[in-house]
Order: sequence, then structure tokens, then C-alpha cells
Amino acid sequence: MSTTSAEESKAKGAIAAEREALEEGHLLPQANRDDEYGERHVYLPHKVGLPPMGHYLDLVWKRREFALELSRTTMRAKHFDTAFGQLWLLLNPLLLGLVYFLLVDLIRHHPRPLSFFAHLLGGLFLYQVLQTAATEGSNSVVRGGGLILNTAFPRTLLPLASVATSFKRFVPTMIIFFIIHFAAGGGLALEMLWGFPIVVMVTVFSAGVAMFCGAAQVYFRDLSSFLPYLLRIWMYISPILYYWKDVPAHIRHWLLLNPMSSMLASWSQVLNQEKAPDPNLMLIGTAWAIFALIAGALFFISRERDFAVRI
Repeated sequence: MSTTSAEESKAKGAIAAEREALEEGHLLPQANRDDEYGERHVYLPHKVGLPPMGHYLDLVWKRREFALELSRTTMRAKHFDTAFGQLWLLLNPLLLGLVYFLLVDLIRHHPRPLSFFAHLLGGLFLYQVLQTAATEGSNSVVRGGGLILNTAFPRTLLPLASVATSFKRFVPTMIIFFIIHFAAGGGLALEMLWGFPIVVMVTVFSAGVAMFCGAAQVYFRDLSSFLPYLLRIWMYISPILYYWKDVPAHIRHWLLLNPMSSMLASWSQVLNQEKAPDPNLMLIGTAWAIFALIAGALFFISRERDFAVRI
């Protein structure tokens, strides 16, 4: 056998071994690449499956600054880093809440309208964490096509950057809430500290939804057009435009099928009623948040290798 034939056979054997390793989801030898997103890539037909999750999550954590910087870039692109941009960040949800308040109060006059306005604003502000994360997350992969095609990184960081953006937009709105809350005669109580785990719960749930929407948008491009209407309907059936305590007991279990019902009901109990949330509502909300995060992440990561082909 000639030297050339021997070299060709050796090269074919290396390619076959590399193909088998990729198809089985194993890492290539360290001599071939440094990590899952190293410089060397072999592009093969897509096979749906999960990479080694421990290594993948380690890469996501190491590149978390990438998601935070992408979030900052998005905020700057929308001029939220300017004085007028930050002012609009406060005025926009306030005006939206005022519109909903006027519509609801025309139908049902509340005995304490300012207290109900505080409840409505608090729920609306928290719901916008989900709304913004889902809307921005659905476009994150398609909009980030240039990054996907030219840069090696865990694609999960794209929808997670949208979640970071939604959280940053939520924080200053609480200034407006507490102004209305104090004007309505509310005060401060230690039980309000329960608001922090509830915000974490909603953020975790939003991350799962953002990852699911981001992957689904790659396959169904009309999702971004349909999603705002779905989110609007979702808001109407959540305890934002009404008090959870006013819901008849015999239909509450049906409303708990809505993941946001337990979270927003707990949120209202903490901020507006200034008491500890119902433990059952907190358990249900936590279960929904964990389920959404795991399901959304598995759906996204299992199809991540297909994005470059479909974008």
C-alpha cells in the first residue's frame, strides 16, 4: 500500500470515529478541541438529542457575562439608558395600567378604587416580566442568526438574555407601585419580603417560557405575530384585573391550571394585603416554575444544533 493510500485510510478512519462520537452525543478528544464550543467543527446532518448536560451547563455559567452584555446592548438599542428612555420605562406600564383601571372601574365600581389600582399595577408590572421575556425570547434565536452562524456559544444564552432584560425593566416599575401603594394608605410589613421569592419564581417560569418560544419560533415563524394576543388573553384570565379573594371557591381549582394564577395571587397577598402568602399557592407556583424551566430548557437544548440550518 502506498504512503498516500495509507494516509487516506487513516484520515477516513479519523473522520468515521469523529462522526460516531458526534452522533452519540459524546465529546471529541481533547486533542481535537478544547470544549463543546471549540474552534473545530464538523457539520453533519442534524440529529435531535441532548449534549452532555453537566458540561453544557458549565459552559452556560462560564459565558453568563455574554448574556448580560447582550441584555445591556438590547437596553441601549432601545434607548433605555437615556433619561427619557428610563422615564418612558416608567410611564408606559403606568399608562397601560391606568387604561385597564378605567375600563374595569366602569364595569365594577370598587369601594376603594386607589387600593384596587395599586393591586392592578402590581400584578401588571410582575406579569410584564413574563410578557417581555416571552416576546423578546421568541425572536432571540431568529434575530441572533448572525451570532449563531459566526460565533460559538451555548444558544440558551440568547433567550436567557431576554429574561435578564425583562427583569431589568421590571425593577424600576416598583417605584411607581409603592407611590400608589402609599397613596392608597398601604404601609410596609415584614411579610412583604415574601415578594422576593415570588419574583424569583416568576423569573424562573419566564425563563422556561422564553426558551420554549425561542426554539418554537425557529420552526413556526408566525409565532411572534400570534404570541402578543395569546399573552393578552393569558393576562385577562390571571388575577390582575380582579382580586383572587373574589373568585368563587368552586372555580378556583380551574383557575389554578393557569400557572400565573398562583404566583400573582401570592404577589397580591404579599404587597396589597401585607400578609404572608398562602403556602398552597406558593407550592403550586414553585412547581409550575420548575416544570417550565426544565421543559423549556430540554426542548430548546435538544434542538439547538438545528438552528443554524433552519435560520
